[in-house]
Amino acid sequence: MGDDEKVKNEALQIIGQHQNLPTLVVFDLDYTLWPFYCECCDEDEMPYLYPQASAILYALKDKAISMAVASRSPTPDIAKSFLQTLGIHSLFVTQEIFSSWTHKTEHIQRIHATTGVPFSSMLFFDDEDRNIQTVSKMGVTSTLVRNGVNLGALRQGLLEFSRKSASSSRR
Repeated sequence: MGDDEKVKNEALQIIGQHQNLPTLVVFDLDYTLWPFYCECCDEDEMPYLYPQASAILYALKDKAISMAVASRSPTPDIAKSFLQTLGIHSLFVTQEIFSSWTHKTEHIQRIHATTGVPFSSMLFFDDEDRNIQTVSKMGVTSTLVRNGVNLGALRQGLLEFSRKSASSSRR
């Protein structure tokens, strides 16, 4: 069994440990799914993901958890091209990729408008604390990633989502 398959199986186990799961998982791109700023790249460069990111995306897909992208990239054409080149563009129900000074709030609002998923049913991963803070205030469970999306970040995000879901259902 390859590393991707092992990571995917572990991700499936982590997801399976939780009864309350998000309806939608939203990912930033730069330094969250991939270890670079796409605006520093040429469109014809070969992009790559963090080592565990792909397997986690496919585990979420296998569990029928929808995914979306929220990126403040000033080069949306390059970001979209990279998603296409990596063969993962179709995994996302919507991709909000545009430059903005709103710390992702506008991205999340658009994702909500497009999908109809309530903020409280979303889980968001990003590498910038300011985005985590502002999106959290919208009611979205938000997880700061330090070295890209990995099993530890998935575990932490789902645990926090479960805690919030449990406490809101007790009210």
